[in-house]
Amino acid sequence: MVHVLSSRLLLQPADPERSRRFYGEQLGLPVYREFGTGVDRGTVYFLGGGFLEVSGRSDAARSPAVRLWLQVEDAGAAHEELRAKGVEIDRPPVKEPWGLVELWIRDPDGTRIVLVEVPPDHPIRYRPGI
Repeated sequence: MVHVLSSRLLLQPADPERSRRFYGEQLGLPVYREFGTGVDRGTVYFLGGGFLEVSGRSDAARSPAVRLWLQVEDAGAAHEELRAKGVEIDRPPVKEPWGLVELWIRDPDGTRIVLVEVPPDHPIRYRPGI
């Protein structure tokens, strides 16, 4: 078995500066570390229990099969904050049939991002033996 110590998702945007503005300023993700210099430097953001690295550059088309799932405390508050910061909203918060509240946005390259609120009574919060 492979013993994973840490993990991160790697994104290679078409415009690294635009993506850093989106993830750092509009979404407000805190920076874990940066490496390199200039406009092509890499930036690693905290994503709760994981990391998101924005580095390099690519003009390749984005796959609609790749999505980011980010759990937030309050999807309604996130919706208002993102709208105020000029983030285009694909779909406002909706309570899904499976009980999660989901808000959909896209990053500047079109990567779909779902911001998820887990209600207090949702089964995902149940942890046997804890």
